[in-house]
This record gives sequence, structure tokens and C-alpha cells, in this order.
Amino acid sequence: MADKLQQVKAQFQIPEIFYLATCNRVEFVMASAEPVDKDFTQKFIQALHIDLCPMHLNTFIEGASIYEDQEALNHLLRTSCSLESLVVGEKEILAQLRKAYESCRAAGLTGDYLRMVMNTVVKTAKEVYTHTNISRHPISVVSLAYRKLKDLKQCSNARVLIIGAGETNRNISKYLQKHKFSNFAVFNRTLANAEKLAADLNGEAYDLEALKTYNKGFDVIITCTSATLPVITTEIYASLLQGDTSRKTIVDLAVPNDTAAEVLEQFSVNYIEVNSLNEVAKKNLQERYQELVHAERIIEQNIDEFLPLLKQRRVEVAMRQVPEKIKEIKHAALHTVFADEVQSLDEQSRLVLEKVINYMEKKYISVPMVMAKEIMINNN
Repeated sequence: MADKLQQVKAQFQIPEIFYLATCNRVEFVMASAEPVDKDFTQKFIQALHIDLCPMHLNTFIEGASIYEDQEALNHLLRTSCSLESLVVGEKEILAQLRKAYESCRAAGLTGDYLRMVMNTVVKTAKEVYTHTNISRHPISVVSLAYRKLKDLKQCSNARVLIIGAGETNRNISKYLQKHKFSNFAVFNRTLANAEKLAADLNGEAYDLEALKTYNKGFDVIITCTSATLPVITTEIYASLLQGDTSRKTIVDLAVPNDTAAEVLEQFSVNYIEVNSLNEVAKKNLQERYQELVHAERIIEQNIDEFLPLLKQRRVEVAMRQVPEKIKEIKHAALHTVFADEVQSLDEQSRLVLEKVINYMEKKYISVPMVMAKEIMINNN
């Protein structure tokens, strides 16, 4: 996008811009004195040449949301704090936002204003994640399942059978691998997919039929398949036990469950299943939504702090040339306007005059800037 953004930046005379794309949003964040309305948006999208079907362009434009001024800052802060996310409390959005900004900053698309905005964005998000419970309780079934498993205090060399090589089992496998579990056997209807996951886990791969004859024992079964009938029957479970009478663990994340009800009736099992995890996830999600009011208060406070900082910065930028102008006046006074008078002074007098002028120069630089800042802050 960098080249396209450089093009529209020049075409529409946009001083600063960056682009954010996540799983459920595309945003263009820009600092511009020009009005940004539906007409501008249509021209802007067309100028990007993103191969959008012309027949549907109006539908696309009508679906766009436009935020301006303080409302835009509020939206950006809510986005960084995940209040605008599909799943409230997911911290990934802040990393995505920072990466998007840094990419555009490195491409020369942003400047001082959006730098200040992003400093506030990061500060606000960190405060929300630190001082509220908005992301504290897990709401993904996979992370909840791992926590339940962790509570059972399985050792890292526990023998783990993974039945199914889909996304859910790949995700929980990453949790296990991250926490030093290392003894895996993967079973899947398609052997190639089992081999792929097993390779990632440095484990063994089998097709699903091999469950009936597997004789290496196990401590934990993690299962999630698309089967409509139980995969773990009493016969298969008894065969897997190989006469072992110790209490085993089954993590069943399939809908419907892969474990036959009779297995739980006939054998001593720690059973972690998806329906109970879903209930916990819903409860945790509700708790996150209850934290919204605290998050919004933090956002409001940061907006209030940002506005005077922005005013101060604008004064600093506007008065950047003051020091140079004063130096020019000083030089003209000493070397042109009063050159003859200065030359007629003795050495000691010239030194005193120079000290006085240098002192006044510093004051003339600092005093107007301090006064201007105070005026800006006190007069909205």
C-alpha cells in the first residue's frame, strides 16, 4: 500500500496518513485540513485503484464510517483498547495498530501530529489493559481448556494423544508445546494432515484407524474431530489403556463430543468438555463487557489530557522560527544598524554589551513561547 498511499497523499494534499487492516476492518487515519465526506471518500477509494467493482462502489461508500476531530481520536482509542473488536479484550489489535503506524511512518507517510496521536493511543491502551479486567479472564475455549489441563498438574513428559489435526487441536498443541510438553502422537482421518501437525510437535503420526491398535499408552487425550458418532468408544478406550488403571484425562473439544458417554460411566476419567468451557467463556465475556465503563472513563481522561498537549505542540511548531528571527535581529543590530557605535566601544564595554544582548536574546525566545502556551491552554 505504501506507493498507493504516497500517490493519494500527494493527490489530495493530505499531510499525514496511515493505513490499518485487521480481520474485520480497513481504516485510513489521516490528518488533513480538507473536509472528509462521502464525496471525498469516493474519490479517495477510486484513486487507490483497489479493483473494487464499479457497480458496488456506492454500496461500499455508504457502508463507510467517517470520524472527525475528537470523535476520530475517541474511535482510534476505542479501537486500540479492543472496544471496537469482534472479541472485546483481545490485545492483538494494539500490536496491529502499532505495526500499521510504524510501517507508514517508515515510509514517510506520517509526521509530528500522528506521532502525538499514536503516543496517546499506546498510553491509553496500556492503561486500559492494566487497570481494568477487560482482558484478564480468557474467553477462548482453547485457552480455557489448557488452563483446566494445567490445573491437573500433568508433567511435561506426559504422553499426549491428539485426535484430529484441525485448527482447534493445532491451537491447543501450541499451548502445550510452549509449556514444554514434548511427547505427542497425532491421529487423523487424513494421514498427511496428521504428519504435518506431528512434524510441528516433533511427534508421531497415525491415521484414525490406528487408534484401535495403538499400544504405547497415554496420559492425556485431546480430541476434536468433525465425526458425528463417538470416536472414543469403550472398546477403543480400554484398548488404549493397555491394562493401566490410573486416572487419565480427556479434553474433548468436539461438537458433538468425540467421547462416548459409556466411557465416562465405566472408567475413571478427568473429563474436560467443550460445552462447560463455552459456559465459562460466556461468563468471562460478560465480565469483560462490564469493564467497558471503566475503559471508557480512561479513554475520556486521556482525550482530556491530549488536547492541551496538542495545543502546546502547535504553539511550539508555529514558533519554531522565533529563535532564528531573533538571532537575525541581533546580528543586524551589532553588525549593521549600530556597527559604528559598537566598534567605537572599548573591549570591556563590548563584552558587557554582548552579555546583555545574549541575556535578552534568551528571554525574548522563551518568554513569548511560555506566554503563547498559557494563552492557548486558557483559551479553548
